[in-house]
Amino acid sequence: MAKRDYYEVLDVSKSATPEEIKKAYRKKAIQYHPDKNPGDKQAEENFKEAAEAYEVLSNLEKKQRYDQFGHAGMGGAAGGGFGGGGFSDIEDIFSSFGDIFGGHFGGFGGFGGGGSRGRGGRRVSRGSDLRVKVRLNLSEIVNGVEKKIKVKKYVACHHCNGTGAKNASSYSTCGTCGGAGQVTRIQNTLLGQMQTTSACPTCQGEGKMITDKCNHCAGEGVIREEEVISIKIPAGVGEGMQLNVSGKGNTGRRGGINGDLLVVITEAEHDELVRDGNNLIYNLFLSFPEITLGTTAEIPTVENKVKVKIEAGTQPEKILRLRGKGIPDVNGYGRGDLLVRVHVWIPKKLSNEEKRALEKLQASPGFQEGPSASERSFFQKMKDMFE
Repeated sequence: MAKRDYYEVLDVSKSATPEEIKKAYRKKAIQYHPDKNPGDKQAEENFKEAAEAYEVLSNLEKKQRYDQFGHAGMGGAAGGGFGGGGFSDIEDIFSSFGDIFGGHFGGFGGFGGGGSRGRGGRRVSRGSDLRVKVRLNLSEIVNGVEKKIKVKKYVACHHCNGTGAKNASSYSTCGTCGGAGQVTRIQNTLLGQMQTTSACPTCQGEGKMITDKCNHCAGEGVIREEEVISIKIPAGVGEGMQLNVSGKGNTGRRGGINGDLLVVITEAEHDELVRDGNNLIYNLFLSFPEITLGTTAEIPTVENKVKVKIEAGTQPEKILRLRGKGIPDVNGYGRGDLLVRVHVWIPKKLSNEEKRALEKLQASPGFQEGPSASERSFFQKMKDMFE
C-alpha cells in the first residue's frame, strides 16, 4: 500500500512552521495513543504513521529532501535518525519522541524529558533535547568544519552513577504495582468491561522506590555540568538548517536515555560575496574606459582570487559564470557557480579636461549608435531576472 503524504498525515500545509508541525503531531499522537486505544490495531498503525511523518518533517534537512523527492528521497540516503523508513516498534517512538507527550500518559516532567516505554512495560525517562546555534563563515560552509562548543546540560550523577540512590540497598519494591511498573484498571461500560494499562502513578513506572536518595543529585540521578561537544558540520549547510547530534542532549533521570543536541546553522555575511542557494554572486564595478576597451579583473572566490578577462565592449549587467566556484550541495549533488555581475562605475566629479575629452567622444561616430533590438531585449531580460 502506498504511503500517504506526510503533510496529509499530520494535517498541515507545506508552509507550516516547526511549532505548528510539532503541535499537529502531538494532537495526532494523543488521539491514537495506545493507552487511549487499547487493542485497536488501526489506531496503532496511525500512531506509527504520525511518528514517521513527524520524524521527517521536524528535521529541516529531511524535510527539504522530502519536499524535493517525496518518499523516494527517504531511503538509505535520508541520513540520521530512522531515515523516514517508519517505526516497527511503538517503544522506539516513545524512546525518540517521549518529550512530545509531556504530562500525558505517564510522561515525566522535571527536566523537560518525556517518558518512554521500556521492555516489560516499565517507563524509562528520556532527557530533553538541547538546541544551540552555530555561526559559520563562508569558508566553513564551503569546506565543512568541526566545531567544539560548550553546553550546560544534565549529565549522569558521578556519585550514584545516575541511579539517584545512595547505594545499592537504597531501594524497595513499589507497593502499588508490585514491581511491575504499571497498573491495570477494569472499567464497566455499556459495551462491557474495558481493561486499561498505564504507568504506575506511585513509582512513575520504575517498579521500585528509592528509600535513601543520593545527596548530590537529590535522587534525580542527574546533575548540571558544562560539557565540550565536538560537532562535525558537512559542507553546504545553510541558514536555518538543523543538524541532529544523537544522544548529546540532556541525560534522562535515573538511568534514562539521552536527548539529542539540535544544532541550528546561522551564516555570517561575507564582505564581497553574496549567497544565492548554492551559487555565489560577486558585483564587479568597472570604469567606463575599462568596460569599453576591455581589461583583466581580479575576482575573489572562497579559496583565493582569480583573474578574469573582460572583453572590450562588455555590456553592463552581463553575467560571467565561474563554474564550480560556488557552494557544494549538502546532499553531494555537485557544486554551485560564482556569478560575476558586471556594473559600470560613473564618476561624479570630472576635471575640465576630462569633460572636454568626453564631449569630443560623444560627438564621434562610435558613440552615436544605440543598442540594437536584440541587445535591448537581452538587457530587459537581465533586468527582469534580477528584479
